[in-house]
Amino acid sequence: MNILQEIEQLLARATRAEKAQVLQWIVRDLGDAFPGIESTQNVCGGEPCIVRTRIPVWVLVQARRLGASEADLLRSYPVLRSEDLANAWAYYRLHREEIEQQIAENEAA
Repeated sequence: MNILQEIEQLLARATRAEKAQVLQWIVRDLGDAFPGIESTQNVCGGEPCIVRTRIPVWVLVQARRLGASEADLLRSYPVLRSEDLANAWAYYRLHREEIEQQIAENEAA
């Protein structure tokens, strides 16, 4: 039995209060993790990307800044979903300096 199966069995027996406590521990452990966005060291230089893709958040932000609509982005990147764009915009709002720096670095390159 793997750890996820063990956790599933434990959660099935836990009270709502115990599940809430476990959830608090998980949230605290995840820290600044962001849904739908991941940074992987050897993928796109570790820049935050949309999960399941190699599309950096800064690319979408810059395209939007240059006038691309969400519909344009979804047509240009068929692998993207609307929720991916919502996650990218939310990530940008919370990590504006990081994304602005990535845009500047890529424009200078």
